[in-house]
Amino acid sequence: MSGKEIIGLSTIHVGCGVGGTMAMLGRVSLIDKRGQVLYDAFVKPTSTVSSYRTATTGLDASYFVDALPFQEVQVAVAAWLNDRLVVGYQLWLDFQVLGLSHPAYETRDVALYLPFRNALNRPNDLIGLGSLIWLLMRRKIQAEYQDPLENARAALDLYRSEEEQWERYAKVGQWPCALPPPQFSRCYT
Repeated sequence: MSGKEIIGLSTIHVGCGVGGTMAMLGRVSLIDKRGQVLYDAFVKPTSTVSSYRTATTGLDASYFVDALPFQEVQVAVAAWLNDRLVVGYQLWLDFQVLGLSHPAYETRDVALYLPFRNALNRPNDLIGLGSLIWLLMRRKIQAEYQDPLENARAALDLYRSEEEQWERYAKVGQWPCALPPPQFSRCYT
């Protein structure tokens, strides 16, 4: 066990730019180790939204009427993450849309955890969170839309199922994870 407080992180993105292909923060959720909500906010778009990605997010313009300003959310999330172990799925995407970085040794990204990939005989594949939680825990998530609270809880449950082993690896310097895509290296300090 690392001794650091654990926090689960997940974000939902809307699209901006041509065809909505550029990710922009739409909602961010933080949970504690027990899955209790610490912070959950819709974020006022900083650019014109060209796609709410409604088919997967369930979001439309009405969710952002009373949304919080991006900078306010960014500062709040940075404060929550400071000096904590951050658990999530594809954390580099969360850090990117938040405009934050975090020490790599204080992240636990279930998308990159090699024992999960090896258990599924797919050591070089990035396996979707829904597939990971189903194949490893026989739990269904994302039945209708992606919910960042549900995603954060799923990632945290996966981490907790291997927490002791994961932390043993980390303690002796045998990092048990693949590297995130190199273009996201700025998301880690």
